[in-house]
Amino acid sequence: MKFAIPMAGGKLTARFGHCQEFAIIDVAGKQIIRKEVLIPPPHEPGVLPGWLHELGAEVIIAGGMGQRAIGLFQENNIKVIVGAPALEPETLVTDYISGTLKSGANVCDH
Repeated sequence: MKFAIPMAGGKLTARFGHCQEFAIIDVAGKQIIRKEVLIPPPHEPGVLPGWLHELGAEVIIAGGMGQRAIGLFQENNIKVIVGAPALEPETLVTDYISGTLKSGANVCDH
């Protein structure tokens, strides 16, 4: 399974569409086997969902995200988790796979 987490300063950022970088984390079973940090392409509507789909992302963990982006991810069979806390990406993924990730309201300001 492959996860994508929008980051700023090494932790999840609430501003999905304007993040500085993405952590792309591969998981086998319940173990993180690889982490890669990538700079996203320039922000334009619809670009990030396509880019992350091409990378093979299956789950996006975010603080907040616009409804249009959520719909585009769902069209690409990518699960979207919103309302996640601003933690390190490894912690978020570990919590998700163990069933303990605390998520809440979509904190998107759009």
